[in-house]
Amino acid sequence: MTRSAGSVRPLGSSSPLRFAGPRSVASRPSDAVRSRLDRGTPLAQAVSDFLVFARVEAGLSKATLEAYSRDLADFLGDVDTNGRLSPDRVTFEKIAGHLRSLSRSRSLDPASIVRHLATIRVFFRYLHANRRIRRDPARLVDRPSRWRRVPGVLTHQQMKKLVEAPTADAGELWLRDRAMLELMYAAGLRASEVGALKVNDLNETLASLVVTGKGRKQRVVPIGVPALQWCRRYLRDLRPRLARAGSSRDEFRLFLSFSGRPLERVAVWQIVKRAAAMAGLKGVHPHSLRHSFATHLVVGGADLRVVQELLGHADIGTTQIYTQVDRSRLREVLRKFHPREDGRG
Repeated sequence: MTRSAGSVRPLGSSSPLRFAGPRSVASRPSDAVRSRLDRGTPLAQAVSDFLVFARVEAGLSKATLEAYSRDLADFLGDVDTNGRLSPDRVTFEKIAGHLRSLSRSRSLDPASIVRHLATIRVFFRYLHANRRIRRDPARLVDRPSRWRRVPGVLTHQQMKKLVEAPTADAGELWLRDRAMLELMYAAGLRASEVGALKVNDLNETLASLVVTGKGRKQRVVPIGVPALQWCRRYLRDLRPRLARAGSSRDEFRLFLSFSGRPLERVAVWQIVKRAAAMAGLKGVHPHSLRHSFATHLVVGGADLRVVQELLGHADIGTTQIYTQVDRSRLREVLRKFHPREDGRG
């Protein structure tokens, strides 16, 4: 079937992704989905084509592509058990049944199911825009409440303990870890954004940071004095030595490993988890710093549109989760201080 130009919107974006026609570029799916794509079934081939489009035409980030691959691998395994299902035979009922299966058999929380549904919707919008299906079955599927579970947020005191956990006793890379943690909290960075930072993204004169986020979109985030000071110390006292251990093509990256290579997402996770363990904090991950950054701004009275811009959210609805966190904290304050909340008034 001939494909026509069309557009779909990626997960979490208000801007359409445009498809300009077929490209003879091999897909790079994750290992999780590759075995199903290799079967060459009609639905699997459609997924493969979509992943090529998402990578080549839309230029989505590696993390987003990995999420799409995992979600669609689950979807394929659930609805195309005999390998004969074509895209135009996928029904509303099959999609809804898949989401119920995720909730019941795998006990995924509502936020994860929302993400799965968002991936499926983008996939079928792509197929519909390119006339590979006559109707889009995913548009009829209701999504579960996105705000039922509020992400974990650290208090100011907990955050202080976390960022101050790396000390000289923690090994020779402690200065890098301290600077990285300070910057993650100061700028609300995603783990993937940390590894992508370049030295010249940090403007010491203006005390600001250029961040390349999802879809390669850039935003400028002001940073505070502590983060700037620790980054200066790292750049002066440790980074030159790390850079000498690496290759010339890695010299421009801000945060480097012991061998002089750019930090991968998994390394950022390990650094955060190690600092949390040293600080005696449980359940902390890189996104905890981003959640805390946003929540502390909202609680402090920051305009939601400003927080949206600082986080790099395409949709204000994504940022609104932090108003839910704010309300939960207000209820805690009410229970603690209101004279009639303890039953004695």
